[in-house]
Amino acid sequence: MKSTSVKEKKSKKTSLTDKKDFVFHRKNYVVMFIGLAVIALGFILMTGGGSDDPEVFNPDIYSFRRIRLAPTLVLIGFAIEIYAILLNPHKSKSE
Repeated sequence: MKSTSVKEKKSKKTSLTDKKDFVFHRKNYVVMFIGLAVIALGFILMTGGGSDDPEVFNPDIYSFRRIRLAPTLVLIGFAIEIYAILLNPHKSKSE
């Protein structure tokens, strides 16, 4: 009888170790993808504003969108990424 219980314990241990776990949980990955989308949007908003003729200056390169909005979105995206890494999905709301 005792040998079967030892085998059962070993089989339970191997079944637990065979299970492949990810580093983060689904909620972490969702928040990470949101952060990546915000970062990508910030870099997309930074593009453009150049001039076809190098002799002509285009003042549109100093617009609000490229100087203030886009870098702010990139920084917010990085903050979301940090939050996604530190997020603990198992923490209950009542604690």
